[in-house]
Amino acid sequence: METIVGKNIKLFRDKLGLTQEMLAEYLGVSRAQVNRYENGSIVPTDKLTKLAELFSIDEYDFYEENDAIMTTNVAFAFRANELSKDDLISIASFKKLAMNYLKMQQALSNE
Repeated sequence: METIVGKNIKLFRDKLGLTQEMLAEYLGVSRAQVNRYENGSIVPTDKLTKLAELFSIDEYDFYEENDAIMTTNVAFAFRANELSKDDLISIASFKKLAMNYLKMQQALSNE
């Protein structure tokens, strides 16, 4: 199962144009640790949460085995060349805020 998670982390990282070093800095781990995650090591829940926020996906999407679904998810990712750690944190925070706003709007429209 962790191999699938690692494969999907790499898919999103590549799509965003991030290096392992950039992702490591964002997560507060070493580049070698990101490499281990991508090759099947267990990813701690707090790191998976940060990755999901950055990639604007739900954490369970990392466990998706269906290539067609993952291709669709990855297609919506944006490129993030030459962004700093602070930029990535700001983007993840903004995405979380925007997703919460959309969920709130949808809940209000259902009333």
